[in-house]
Amino acid sequence: MTKPQDKLRGWAAARKAILAGLRFTSLRLRLVVVFGLVALTAAVSASGIAYWLNREAVLTRAQDAALKDFRQQMQSRAGALPPNPSQEELQAAAAQMANSSQRYSVLLVAEKKGGGQMVGYSDLDAFTLAKVPVSLQKAVNKKQPISSGNKSPYHLYWQRTVDHGTPYLVGGATVIGGGPTGYMLKSLEPEAKDLSSLGWSLAIATGLALIGSALLAQAAATTVLKPVHRLGVAARRLGEGKLDTRLRVSGTDELADLSRTFNRTAENLEKKVADMSAREEASRRFVADMSHELRTPLTAITAVTEVLEEELDAETGSVDPMIEPAVRLVVSETRRLNDLVENLMEVTRFDAGTARLVLDDVDIADQITACIDARAWLDAVELDAERGITVRLDPRRLDVILANLIGNALKHGGSPVEVSVRLEDAKLVISVRDHGPGIPDDVLPHVFDRFYKASASRPRSEGSGLGLSIALENAHIHGGEITAANSPKGGAVFTLWLPRDVGNDDGAGGAGDEGAEGGQA
Repeated sequence: MTKPQDKLRGWAAARKAILAGLRFTSLRLRLVVVFGLVALTAAVSASGIAYWLNREAVLTRAQDAALKDFRQQMQSRAGALPPNPSQEELQAAAAQMANSSQRYSVLLVAEKKGGGQMVGYSDLDAFTLAKVPVSLQKAVNKKQPISSGNKSPYHLYWQRTVDHGTPYLVGGATVIGGGPTGYMLKSLEPEAKDLSSLGWSLAIATGLALIGSALLAQAAATTVLKPVHRLGVAARRLGEGKLDTRLRVSGTDELADLSRTFNRTAENLEKKVADMSAREEASRRFVADMSHELRTPLTAITAVTEVLEEELDAETGSVDPMIEPAVRLVVSETRRLNDLVENLMEVTRFDAGTARLVLDDVDIADQITACIDARAWLDAVELDAERGITVRLDPRRLDVILANLIGNALKHGGSPVEVSVRLEDAKLVISVRDHGPGIPDDVLPHVFDRFYKASASRPRSEGSGLGLSIALENAHIHGGEITAANSPKGGAVFTLWLPRDVGNDDGAGGAGDEGAEGGQA
């Protein structure tokens, strides 16, 4: 059996669903609803006022005519009776008074000669003394004091009543000078039917007004929303990068002004984007050209520094001990400059969109082992990777990513560095965790920024600040991602996410940074 609480919850859920379906998500719907509400309010107000005014007019007219005729009948018929009329005379007078054009029932009350009351009815079944309200009887029979403002001891009183759903008018008066007291009962059912017909007519008129307002709102919404729709489509195209989008302008209204403003804005935006693109292209070309131009003298300088380094390492000791530190500094800075130029060339390829993948099927465990072995990191790195996990990707770019992540961990976190490999939902996940102090919270959002170094007091620290940025770009070109965080166990952890099958989008890959440049220092 269903509990009352379950029923209530069901009703609440249904009501919530209905309200959710009626949310005004369309401007057209809102316009139609607003127009409809305004029209409905106006029509209902006008209909209500018209009905009330007509109701009062109809009832007052019927009431005044009946009371006026009843007063005349009381003066002419009841006033002509003797002071103590007989039952037959009273009954005949009541019948004559009821035989009026106003069609009301009459009863007359007179005093008997020996005392007591007798009543004459025009229609005993329709109107008896019991149907006259007691308050009306008291008012009719109460003798008023004569004064300058009141010259008659008795007055005509009336009251509207409802009996079994039918409205009636009850009136009463006493003949001045000791005559009988008369009451009349007039049915107001014809007037009520007329008012009911009027109410239905006004309701139909209100419905037609509501329908008309909805149609008018639909037409107005179409007229207003068509330019708004065109503006929305144009704004969407502009957001998609189609900066040559323009609106056709016609008219002089506010929507036309808005369209002109949109066109001017789009034109200015197109010019600014073109200027920025030109400047960016010029900057990119400058960096690329500068990097290429630097490679030639760097090649010669590198050759000289290699000779100097061999002389430093030679047993003959031909280099003056006084200048040995300067020579070693030149050798170190030359290597650093050479790495920086290579990194800049790689960055310009990513910015220009010319970097391409050269895909191959590789065993991840073998690839990571080869990367670690080539840099003599076997003693400082702990690898947790199963053999046989094959992934299709660019091995050279993966080597660049791993070299930067592991080298960065060794440089700033210290050994041992833990490298683990796992598969999650057809994705390759490689985690690199060090045992250092971790990454400060203010540095964490910027570890992949170009040229960013955590300590401003060490601008000359080893590394260009491009390594992690290049690693991230290489992950992106594979359709992957790199995240940085602090491990709960201590130290920093970098996580590389790559799709297991990048695809078959072969191309020529540019030279990359195969060193371990850090973006954290």
